[in-house]
Amino acid sequence: LQLVESGGGLVQAGGSLRLSCTGPGFSLPTHAIGWFRQAPGKEREQVSCISVSDDSTTYADSVKGRFTISRHNAKNTVYLQMNNLKAEDTAVYTCAAARNLRECTVYSGPYSYTLKPADFGGWGQGTQVTVST
Repeated sequence: LQLVESGGGLVQAGGSLRLSCTGPGFSLPTHAIGWFRQAPGKEREQVSCISVSDDSTTYADSVKGRFTISRHNAKNTVYLQMNNLKAEDTAVYTCAAARNLRECTVYSGPYSYTLKPADFGGWGQGTQVTVST
């Protein structure tokens, strides 16, 4: 399994991009899907995740209010709409599928666990997003 990302590019600060994640031969609608990014010299950061059952979503604090994750099940695609882009959003963006998990946050009684990068697989090659100032 390897997911495929597209939609990256060069954009001015304040601009927008929409990234797409598809999975040839793999059913995205039956897995929680995450978007991640990694800038040079930095660790991979989980940007957003979308669950299966109720399309609940999670976002990194750094992108809340600017990025929106969504699904189009008929197209077997997950999108990441990125608005009001900033220079610090420059990174390689990658999508991945949660291993045998449908929810981005798992609840058990009073406890909860939010999926981490290690819980995901099928990493794509990534798409470069560069924001110029």
